[in-house]
Parts: sequence; C-alpha cells; structure tokens
Amino acid sequence: MANIIGVRFKKTGKIYFFDPDGRRIRKGDAVIVETTMGKEFGEVVIPNRNIPDEKLEKPLKKIIKVATNKDRKQHEENKKKEKEALKICQEKIKEHKLNMTLTDVEYKFDRSKLLFFFSADGRIDFRDLVKDLAAIFKTRIELRQIGVRDEVKKLGGNGMCGRELCCCSFLGNFETVSIKMAKEQNISLNPSKISGNCGRLMCCLKYEQEVYEEKLARLPKIGATVKTSDGEGEVCRSRNVKRNYKSKV
Repeated sequence: MANIIGVRFKKTGKIYFFDPDGRRIRKGDAVIVETTMGKEFGEVVIPNRNIPDEKLEKPLKKIIKVATNKDRKQHEENKKKEKEALKICQEKIKEHKLNMTLTDVEYKFDRSKLLFFFSADGRIDFRDLVKDLAAIFKTRIELRQIGVRDEVKKLGGNGMCGRELCCCSFLGNFETVSIKMAKEQNISLNPSKISGNCGRLMCCLKYEQEVYEEKLARLPKIGATVKTSDGEGEVCRSRNVKRNYKSKV
C-alpha cells in the first residue's frame, strides 16, 4: 500500500497523486510539487489515503513542501503577471499578423517557464513571436495549440441547460462521446440539440450511457418471441429501454 494525496493545479483540472513524504495533509491545503513541467503550486483535493501499489502507474514524486504564506503571495503575483503577459502577447500576435487566438497564459511557480495557450485552424509559424516574448519576459517561452474543447473550457460559458458548462465546473478529463450514445438514448440527432458550445457532442451524453447499455443488454433481442398479457408477440424494435411488440394474431 502507498500513502498518497491528490493534487489539482486548476479548478477543473486533472487530479495527480503525490507522496506526502510522511506529512499529514488536509483537503484544501496548498503544496509545492515538482512536475515534468517544473515546480507547481497546487491545492490538495484528496487528503492522505492508502491505495494499492498496483494502482499506481509509476513511483510517486514527493511533495517539496506545504505552501507558506510567502508561497501563496508568489502564486497570486504570478496570476497578476499572467494577465499582463496575455495582453502583451495579444499585441505581438497582431504585430506579426498571426491567425491565432490566445486563450490562456500560465506561469510555472518559480517562473522558470511561461506557457501561452492558443487555438488556430491550422499550423502556425510562431518562431518570431517566441523570440519577441523571450526577449520581453526573460524566461523560457512555450506556445501550445489546443483543441476546441480545451478552448471552451478555458474561456468558460453556460450550456443549453442554463448551468455553467460541465468542463468549466467539475469535469477533469474529456471522455470519448459518440453519436451511438445519442442513438441508444433515443435523442434527436439534430446537431444543434446534441452539440455543446465547442461544436462537439455534449459531454453529458456520457453520463447515463452505462445505464442505457445495461438495460438494453437485458431486453430480448429483435426477432425474439416473447409472451405478454396480450398474447405471444415478436420483438420488432428495441430502443431507449422501450419494448415494442408485433402481434402474431
């Protein structure tokens, strides 16, 4: 068994496991950890918990420390600098006449790297832009092109249900959603009714899919003979957990 804590770096980001290094850490505490991208400031969403070693993909990295007030101030300062960097980058994009939309900026905790997230229809030659940004911010610059789902997640918004988008409020990962799910749930295949703000199939189609699959698996197959209170019949349709019978008499 391994003792772990779950850390999240963004409000609806993925949860990553770390070794608490013998410390008792509470939910809501802030910690400084080392990641493949550099030092990060994160919030603990899962306090100390023991899980089987076989469920861990690789050896856990230990946390560097529990965040101090000084660390929190630096994190807040980073957030302010990110807003400034976003405005500067937008101006530079216009100067270079690049067909790209800047969506977010992210400083690593120790400011060793500054990431710019953007969306674009195709590939963009941003080498000159990177040179300008590196000269201004005096740190390592990285530009990352993101998809439409990630773009909407960063921009935020409300769905047709009137609530905040799931990807902006609680979804940590995007799961595969297929048109088959809409068909099995007997939902209209009108794109305007099954597509989210991102233009892709709505994530909520996934929520009840397991229930539909379980119910459909227990129904008699099409063509099967069944007995009902009205007599014997043949199943001619099975969809949306509704049974339809064609009488033989």
